[in-house]
Amino acid sequence: MSMSFTTTATETFTLTHARHLASKIAADLKRMQRLYGAPSDRDIADYEAEAVALLKAGYFGKASYGFKRSGQFIEPTLMYMARDLQGVASNDDDPGKIRARCDVSGAKFYSYMTYSSAWPQLTSEQKDAFKKTLPFYRGGADVPGMSGYLDNDRSYSAGGRALDRGSLRSY
Repeated sequence: MSMSFTTTATETFTLTHARHLASKIAADLKRMQRLYGAPSDRDIADYEAEAVALLKAGYFGKASYGFKRSGQFIEPTLMYMARDLQGVASNDDDPGKIRARCDVSGAKFYSYMTYSSAWPQLTSEQKDAFKKTLPFYRGGADVPGMSGYLDNDRSYSAGGRALDRGSLRSY
């Protein structure tokens, strides 16, 4: 005699889940601020609010926050990539472990956002209306290069979605 069992689980991604994930970004950025003097508290709050809205709507693709010199991100820069867990478990790591003592002389803090595959399905009017709900309006910009490589060092998860974090490392 053989037996089999099937289970089905559905998880709804809520505003609370989006806030949980965005708070991890904010904590990382606060640590970066303590080490390097940027971004400001106001910018951190705005980046967090932007992440909450994009995550909740399903439009968060990739976001990079860090220092840019000569058109390239340098260490310390963090990149977050959103993904749907599709029923698979993932870590929900603690934020932090930002490298100290990186040379940011002559660099400015910069952020760059790309959207998920759901974004192109919106009309121009829908995109514009959504962007106007965010704390700041992102225009178009060229993708900055990276001076180094990404070390995928953290994963944050909630509600069936995850943000994988990569830290830019110098060669």
